[in-house]
Amino acid sequence: MLRKRYYILFVARGEDGQIRKIPLPLHYVYGFVAAALVGAFTIVGLAGSYTRMLLKTEHYNQVRQDRETLRKNYQQMAEIAHDRNVQVASLGALANEVTALYGLRQNNLATAKTAADGAAAAPAPASLALTDDASQQQVKLSINQFYALRTQAMSGQVARALEGGLSPSSTGDWTELADAPSLWPLEGRVTSSFGERQDPINGEGAFHSGIDIAAAYGSPVRASADGEVAEANMNGGGYGREIVLDHGHDLQTVYGHLSAIAVVPGQRVMRGQVIGYEGQSGRATGPHLHYEVRVHHVPVNPYKYLRVTYAQLALDSPGTVASLRK
Repeated sequence: MLRKRYYILFVARGEDGQIRKIPLPLHYVYGFVAAALVGAFTIVGLAGSYTRMLLKTEHYNQVRQDRETLRKNYQQMAEIAHDRNVQVASLGALANEVTALYGLRQNNLATAKTAADGAAAAPAPASLALTDDASQQQVKLSINQFYALRTQAMSGQVARALEGGLSPSSTGDWTELADAPSLWPLEGRVTSSFGERQDPINGEGAFHSGIDIAAAYGSPVRASADGEVAEANMNGGGYGREIVLDHGHDLQTVYGHLSAIAVVPGQRVMRGQVIGYEGQSGRATGPHLHYEVRVHHVPVNPYKYLRVTYAQLALDSPGTVASLRK
C-alpha cells in the first residue's frame, strides 16, 4: 500500500525554543494552490472588465460631449439661418413694394394712357353717345359712389391717406394706405433699430425684426392703426406678454415685452387706443416696447410707416382722442 504524502510545516516558538510540526496533506495544498490560481484569474478578469468599463465610460462621455457641442452648433446655425431667411423675406417684401410703386404703377399708367389715346382716336359708338336722360342703373351707381365717398370723408380715412403721402391724383387704394400703422405706439427713445445688431444678452450678431422704444415702466402702449386683436397672450419665443393686431390687407403689428395687456383676442381697436403697458417681460434687459410691422407675415422696417405721434393726433383730431379716453 502507498503511504500518504504530507507536507510538514515546522513552527518554532521563540520563548522556549520548542519546534512544533504541522502535517499538511498534499491534496489540501493542491486545493489551496488551485483556489489561489482561480482567485488570481478572477481578480485579473475583474480588473480587465473594470478597465474596459472605464474606457467605455470615457468614450461615452466624449461622445456625449461631442453630441452636445454639435447640438449647440446646429442650434446656432439654425438661428442664423432663420435670421437670414427673415432678412431675405424682408428684402423680398421691400422689393415687391418698390416694384409695385415704381414699376407696376407706371405700367398701369402707360396702359391706361394708351387705352385712352386709342379710345379718343376711335369714333364713339352710338350706344355711348351722351344723352340727357340717365338710366336708373346709372343713378343708383352714382348714389352708391356718393355714399361711399361721404363715408370715407366722415371717417377721416381720406385725410389720413393724404397725411401718409398719397396725393389726390393717385390711383391707388386710399383705404389701404389710410389703414397703415402710421401712429407711434409709444413716445420714447429708440434704443435698437430694425436690421443687424449685437444681441444684448449673448453678445452675438443677430437680426432685429423690429424696433425697441424705451420709456418709463408702465407707460401706455397705443394701437398704431385701426384693427382687430389677433393675439394677446404670453409668448414663449422671448417677447413676453405680446399683442398682435391685424389691420387687414395682410398687414399686422406686434407689441412685445408688455407689463400688462388691456385687450382681448377678437376685440376691435381704434388708432390711438391703449392696448397695453410697457414692461420687461420675456427676454429683455430693461423696460421697453418691441414693435414690429409684418407684411404677409414678414417683418419689414417700421420706420417707413411711423409718421405721427399721439400728441400730434390729439391736436389734429381732438374729438377722436376724447372718445378714446372715455
